[in-house]
Amino acid sequence: MNKDILSLFILQTLTCFKSELSKKEMMKNENIIEKTSVLSGVEQIYTGCLAQGAYYIVSNGEAVIIDPLREVQPYIDKAYKDNAKIKYIFETHFHADFVSGHLTLAKKTGASIVFGPTANPNFEAIIAKDGEVFQVGDFTITALHTPGHTMESTTYLLKNKEGKDIAIFSGDTLFLGDVGRPDLAQKATSMTQEELAGMLFDSLRTKILPLADDVIVYPAHGAGSACGKKMMKETVDTLGNQKKINYALRADMTKDEFVLEVTDGLLPPPLYFPLNVKMNKEGYEDIDYVIKRGIQALSPDAFETAANETAAIVLDVRHQKDFVKSHIPRSIFIGLEGGFAPWVGALLADTKQPLLLVCPEGKEEEAITRLSRIGFDNTIGYLKGEIAAWIHKGKETDALTSISAKEFKKALETKEIPVFDVRKEGEFASSHIKNAKLTPLDFLNNYLSEFPKDTDFYLHCAGGYRSVIAASILKSRGIHNLIDVAGGFDSIKKEGIPVSNEVCPITLK
Repeated sequence: MNKDILSLFILQTLTCFKSELSKKEMMKNENIIEKTSVLSGVEQIYTGCLAQGAYYIVSNGEAVIIDPLREVQPYIDKAYKDNAKIKYIFETHFHADFVSGHLTLAKKTGASIVFGPTANPNFEAIIAKDGEVFQVGDFTITALHTPGHTMESTTYLLKNKEGKDIAIFSGDTLFLGDVGRPDLAQKATSMTQEELAGMLFDSLRTKILPLADDVIVYPAHGAGSACGKKMMKETVDTLGNQKKINYALRADMTKDEFVLEVTDGLLPPPLYFPLNVKMNKEGYEDIDYVIKRGIQALSPDAFETAANETAAIVLDVRHQKDFVKSHIPRSIFIGLEGGFAPWVGALLADTKQPLLLVCPEGKEEEAITRLSRIGFDNTIGYLKGEIAAWIHKGKETDALTSISAKEFKKALETKEIPVFDVRKEGEFASSHIKNAKLTPLDFLNNYLSEFPKDTDFYLHCAGGYRSVIAASILKSRGIHNLIDVAGGFDSIKKEGIPVSNEVCPITLK
């Protein structure tokens, strides 16, 4: 390997990294892991709750950011520490699953925003030509137009000062173990997903696969993202290894086979995706304004008045165990400690919906920041003193009936009871309770008529997080005859409750 290939520090934020944290403070957080990889001058900043990778590249006093998060101060701080000027902000495409920080970062640093061919943003940007080269210190970055996920999708090829290909930043074109879904651009074009998949096949075969096996692959997403189907939990790999293990890169694969396999089993994208694309393409408010507007501490009376006057959703982001014990009636639970932002986007959908938050003390700004990452900018306040203050004022509360897996087992042994499994289809197909009905949380609203009205029924997920989300949604719609199984399928199996034979275990929580 070339002498310039040294060590790369990859910051993997397995939940979320907060913009106000210094590196020293970040490393105190056990959710953030720093580990050594293969290339100096490049840093991957991985945000686990979005399964998203942004990249910071620095060389000889110049820096670039690829696919930045909306809160941009950490990138500015890194460049300042390295005595470098941020020269370019590269976007691999118009992101659907999060709001990028390109506009704010350009405003604060004077850096140029770069998109690939055919992009048509409503703001000033460099629209790179296919093969156009950008100098960054001793590095060069070449734009490789790789349409298929979207029409403007572009992979950026990093070369060292000797001109050797070192790494690709593949956006949603190539993931580890997968490729980007080809259905997200349909509303913007007249093309079918099959036609886009065919373009993606050509992009991979003509632009990426000819590169050397030792080229490092840095994708925009990892396992857990809705932008693909079979992504690996790893976030960095060599292209050579991907050629061996990625189903979509098989050497003997025909275009027809590729199209069939890539489009097979695609679930509808979350409803907030097109709204995020619109924001990334047309513009958005600075996140500082969004936080300032949302960080309004409201007394219980003021909170209740705001909820009534604005028709705001009361979003409870505490731990599910706290929500189970006591919560504001008709509030929706989506806890910060789980897959918070993607579930908000998938279930609330409307990014303009006013939100009032019930947060653990000290977590208010984190919640607002993470909401803004997916375009939910209309937080109008939070409950000061959280649920304890609400109770102290004598206001109405609700609770969720929740039982242990042991109690659930006894109930199953007594009589046949209605059981609803809110995990994903793949998890259910892997293994499930006999006679349980699948009602995936992603599409819960489509199943409302199937829940019994005159008898108790039981809900479970994998670990206990999603079932409480589902229960809160059902209760907000007037369905209260439900019982949550704490600990979910994990606890159910440990308790020895009979389940179907496992076929292909999936471990999403």
